[in-house]
Amino acid sequence: MSSERGSDLEKDQDGQKDVIITSVQGVDAAALATAAVAGQAIDPAEARRLVRKIDSNILPLMCLIYLIQFLDKTSLSYASIMGIRKDNHLTLGQYSWLSSIFYLAFLVGEWPTNYALQRLPLAKWTSINVILWGAVLACTAATKDFSGLMAVRFFLGLLESCVTPAFSLITSQWYKKHEQGTRTGIWFSMNAFAQIFGAVLAWGFAKHDMAGDFSIPGWKVLFIFLGGITMALGVLLFIFLPDSPLNARFLTKEERVLAIERIRSNNSGIGNKTHKWYQVREALLDPLTWLYCLYAGAINTLNGGITSFFSILISSLGFNVLDSLLYGAPGGAVVVVAVLFFLWLGDRIKMRCLCGMIPLTIGFVGVLLIWLLPFHYKVGRLVGYYISGIASVGFIVVLSLIGSNVAGSTKKSTVLALFFIFYSIGNLCGPQSWRAKDAPRYAPALATAAAVISFGILDLGLIWFLNARENRRRDRIMSAPDYVKQENIEFLDQTDRENIAFRYVC
Repeated sequence: MSSERGSDLEKDQDGQKDVIITSVQGVDAAALATAAVAGQAIDPAEARRLVRKIDSNILPLMCLIYLIQFLDKTSLSYASIMGIRKDNHLTLGQYSWLSSIFYLAFLVGEWPTNYALQRLPLAKWTSINVILWGAVLACTAATKDFSGLMAVRFFLGLLESCVTPAFSLITSQWYKKHEQGTRTGIWFSMNAFAQIFGAVLAWGFAKHDMAGDFSIPGWKVLFIFLGGITMALGVLLFIFLPDSPLNARFLTKEERVLAIERIRSNNSGIGNKTHKWYQVREALLDPLTWLYCLYAGAINTLNGGITSFFSILISSLGFNVLDSLLYGAPGGAVVVVAVLFFLWLGDRIKMRCLCGMIPLTIGFVGVLLIWLLPFHYKVGRLVGYYISGIASVGFIVVLSLIGSNVAGSTKKSTVLALFFIFYSIGNLCGPQSWRAKDAPRYAPALATAAAVISFGILDLGLIWFLNARENRRRDRIMSAPDYVKQENIEFLDQTDRENIAFRYVC
């Protein structure tokens, strides 16, 4: 271990010296912060009070940002039937590329932003990206043609590439493993809440636009409105979200230490600023990394198409413009309930993978209903669309597994970068399966959706099997009489493969 040292002086809210955290290269800062209380039991009542305090200060900020980022991302879908295609002279093929360019930029930005998330202050980097993407989104209202829209969509994807990896890291910093699935479900469910809110919002803008209440087209008002809200929320994030438990102003100095000590059993620390190339190599050689990545690429082929084309899909079922916008809301409500229930259940019964496979199966049935039901079964096909969204629970489960099951700061940032590169590739390809010549049935796109969901079920089952087998192997090793536990191993920034005491969530 290198002996290079640096010092960060932590101060309390009164500006007085609080505790000096000396960061040692290669060692998680949490190891030093908790040295005085290492291994001491935390009073259960105090722990519950602390969790409630963390929840009330961290989760609302994450939920608001995640809600607005999904609204921003899907605003193009609402605008697609509010006049943006006509005003910008877009063909359906060009519209598909507007969806794809977002994820191409997401792919470009993923590796550098994950590197920055490890090296730079986590909350500050994220909030700056949020403020900038709000400004870019508002600029969409100034576009007049395909090239202008391509430019703003590219920069929007580039800036939004940081938010989900950042929130995954934040969740693993603050919560125990058996709490992470539920919390990930809570902030990720804001995607579905955004679908409800966005449908009603777009319906309202479209109605006023048709009544002639706006001096500019309604879709432009929508983008300006959402961009302004995003920038305001970015400022709030910058002010109130701490970079780690070590500098959380809403906690006392004693609570900061307890917040870190409380997650000791995670065996993954709270982050280390030293980039370790051996952890990059381990991430690349770990078969679980590629199972996570293949899942992200496959299932987001479905997501990329549905997210961009859901308004057009509902319209193709025979509904008018206003009804098509409004009928998107129930689908969001269904997904909210599914996300919160299955992520909570996975933590409760300690079978998170199973609670990802079940909603994938339900989503598969939904895709079949849209694909195979005759056209005159309009309500049945709409119900199929609603329950097809439940498949997204599987993606959230896999994302939460990375937060819980990948240890080592550099390894985790590497796996997240690779995961979201494949996520981008899937979303990049997804819109291309929705072709104008296949309207209104869109059979090839729906066949693709059914295939990738089937693959997702098998992939998640294999992850479950490998994790359970590895846990049993480690139990045997640690039960051997000659096994000696390394002191303070929980905060030594070791990877999940290095640390034999680490246990995988199944």
